[in-house]
Amino acid sequence: MTQLDSLHKTRKTALPGDLDMWVMVLGDLIIFGGYFVVYMIYRAMNPAEFLAAQQHLSINLGVLNTVILLTSSWFVARSVLTARSGDHTGAIRLIYAGGVCGALFMLVKGYEWYAKISAGHTNSEMFYSFYYVLTGVHLVHVLIGLIVLGVLIRELRNPGRRRTRIVESGAVYWHMVDLLWVVIFGLLYVMR
Repeated sequence: MTQLDSLHKTRKTALPGDLDMWVMVLGDLIIFGGYFVVYMIYRAMNPAEFLAAQQHLSINLGVLNTVILLTSSWFVARSVLTARSGDHTGAIRLIYAGGVCGALFMLVKGYEWYAKISAGHTNSEMFYSFYYVLTGVHLVHVLIGLIVLGVLIRELRNPGRRRTRIVESGAVYWHMVDLLWVVIFGLLYVMR
């Protein structure tokens, strides 16, 4: 067995990225899980109010943002595979594409917030209090994710820093951000 075969076998059984990133991601998921439980409790206590407020959300914008983030996850996942194969330039291009999708998500969400606030849907309504908190905290995570993607690009540009585990760790964080959006989309836009 060659050293490359041995490395490949090890990589198949190893958790991608660093353990510290997984611990942070699991902690974040637990915190968001708490937000989701509180949202569900309040929704159960005020179903008519929540349903009436939900009618003002654009399912089309929610679907668009979901497709954008899932596409970004695909680019980032492909960047990990490309980095593993040693094509660092290709990995950088894919990370840029994922980052552009992340920025586009933020623009669409900003437009949606502007439209809701302009229409008078503020946090004075209970549903919109949850809407702004959940999507706002998520937007902060997207912004942090964009910074992480920038760090990955910096790492891949420097031949002395090209560590696949760093790229994997960044991808783990980015996928967590996308997973959170899928749950938020389901809770706020789809669940009636």
